[in-house]
Amino acid sequence: MEVRILDRENNRLRFLAQGIGLAIANALRRAMIAEVPSMAIEDVVIIENSSSMRDEILAHRLGLIPLRTDFGAYVLREKCECKSELGCGKCGVILTLEAEASGTSRTVYSKEFKSSDPNIMPVSGEIPIVKLAQGQKIRLEAYARLGRGSEHAKWQPVAVCTVRPSSEITIDLKKCDFCKKCIKTCYKQVMRAENDKIEIAEYEKCDGCKECEKACRKDAIKVETSKDTFLFDIESTGVLPPEEVFDNAIEILKEKTQEFVENVSKLGLEEESDE
Repeated sequence: MEVRILDRENNRLRFLAQGIGLAIANALRRAMIAEVPSMAIEDVVIIENSSSMRDEILAHRLGLIPLRTDFGAYVLREKCECKSELGCGKCGVILTLEAEASGTSRTVYSKEFKSSDPNIMPVSGEIPIVKLAQGQKIRLEAYARLGRGSEHAKWQPVAVCTVRPSSEITIDLKKCDFCKKCIKTCYKQVMRAENDKIEIAEYEKCDGCKECEKACRKDAIKVETSKDTFLFDIESTGVLPPEEVFDNAIEILKEKTQEFVENVSKLGLEEESDE
């Protein structure tokens, strides 16, 4: 598989992957959404809450705050030796929050969390949690752990993860009369006029609508769907860089494939022994 980066900005990554089939491309997409672990708050112990927000609503809001994830520093709860309900230092992080509106009313933000691991903190400090009226107070402990998106959406490391086949555009210059209708029709501006001929400027922008093909009166343009080149668009929630999400998805698929091969081999050995 060959990868060509098209765009990298903030938490978004767009790239072309060549040399893979549709099944592999979709498996990578599903793995990035549902299999790559990330950190999120799972258990909340409310010590004091005199705000107008109920405990269960407050706990639910905390669970949806994305947390920066140090992927290699922790293990999944089910793989940890502690077997504790609230976890230990190897599989979880404790975040504490204590806030009070002593003067006027105020809003409590995610930056007020204190974490047992400085690397595990909310991706943004400006996420509002609760509004306190004068004299109101909250005090709590939140226990975060690694989890997968297949278990709950709060563990999904991506906000957007799409894949679509790339388009293959061919222009027959012998038939083309340079009418430029294809350029005017294409709202993506995939083609351009250069040296009295039509050229492909950015074919990765093509979404395969074939409007240019319909507009061409000489049938000089053909747009086909590629079978081995796919366009990925990944936007991370900030818990992990998008490159790391993609790399981890590949490793997870390798592990699952190896596990499948081993299980199939065991079945073959069992059949031989039965005979």
